[in-house]
Amino acid sequence: MLNWEDYHEEETTPASSAMLSMAAAPELPVEPAIASVATPTPKQESPAESTDFVAKAIEAVEHIDIAAGLEELEMGAARVSVDEKAMINCRADLNQLVPFKYDWAWQKYIDGCANHWMPQEVNMTADVATWKNPEGLTDDERRIVMRNLGYFSTADSLVANNLVLAIYRLITNPECRQYILRQAFEEAIHTHAYQYCIESLGMDEAEVFNMYREVPSVAKKAAWSLSHTHELSDPNFNTGTPETDQTLLRNLIGFYAVTEGIFFYCGFTQILSMGRRNKMMGVAEQFQYILRDESMHLNFGIDVINQIKLENPQLWTPEFQQEAIQMILEGTQLEIEYARDTMPRGVLGMNAAMMEEYLHFIANRRLSQLGLPEQYAGAQNPFPWMSEIMDLRKEKNFFETRVIEYQTGGALTWD
Repeated sequence: MLNWEDYHEEETTPASSAMLSMAAAPELPVEPAIASVATPTPKQESPAESTDFVAKAIEAVEHIDIAAGLEELEMGAARVSVDEKAMINCRADLNQLVPFKYDWAWQKYIDGCANHWMPQEVNMTADVATWKNPEGLTDDERRIVMRNLGYFSTADSLVANNLVLAIYRLITNPECRQYILRQAFEEAIHTHAYQYCIESLGMDEAEVFNMYREVPSVAKKAAWSLSHTHELSDPNFNTGTPETDQTLLRNLIGFYAVTEGIFFYCGFTQILSMGRRNKMMGVAEQFQYILRDESMHLNFGIDVINQIKLENPQLWTPEFQQEAIQMILEGTQLEIEYARDTMPRGVLGMNAAMMEEYLHFIANRRLSQLGLPEQYAGAQNPFPWMSEIMDLRKEKNFFETRVIEYQTGGALTWD
């Protein structure tokens, strides 16, 4: 039976003796050979070297600086109280989730987890048949499907990038960060859903995913969103001064109130109207789930903006309020142009004029939510059914529509 000592005994085999004899012999000139190159043998570490590595590891652990790179971490510091937490520029420990200061943020995280869904759970069979049938949809209806998949497939990627690269870093409240992580995952699911629709229908993926470079009405919205959030994506950008704090607030308004609060509504209304007419039901169902997620994203963002205003009233100057109003009006006008492009004629029981009225109504809602005066007097909602669709429970049981069951943890195998 082998034991550890066997690995340290000196070899005395004939082969070993021969090798020793060759080592002792004088060097002979080596003739050039066309032999195959032998694979070099990996260098074996001696026991002494291994011991040296272990000693270095022990020494490194003994002298580690437990607060290195974590300015907010102070050993022996008092536990964080609720009053020490803040939305931005907080010096309290970001890793301490409780006690909660913003219960609404944690509740949104819980609600988001309860709403979990995946694109493959939606049956696309009927949609594929409709799309491939030359008489399944009109040219105007096909235009709507193509345009919206083109815009949203890019928009949710832009949103996810902004969340992960900027907003998460600059929001200094842990329960809000917890929801932001959930939102980022949901944005990934949305991008996955658009890709799933595009692939299922056999669309030209290059054409759809590049609309934000090729179709003006799509490109303008993407460009506006990027221009009003690019400062946050700068890794050197930090808050802490009135100017930088206002920059963050400005970008949050552009991100939540305009990109997610206005730019999505024309497309959602169009696709959901198609579903109400029993056309492209699979695509419409996924947009319905996405709209539900996005409604929660929007409400979370509005709460964050208003909480920052509450904690930092010096930022909400009359001049800044006028700037916020202007941003929302610009976003509304861009979405109206998008509506005119996607609906050059009446389709699905709606037209561009009706959509313009609806967008005025939505813009007033966003302004009111931010505590700003409405700008479109008397604007009404011509699509009251949209309010009902945002709450799936009024339409159907969400879980009854699923076609694939989840694999629970107990059923997973690890082979």
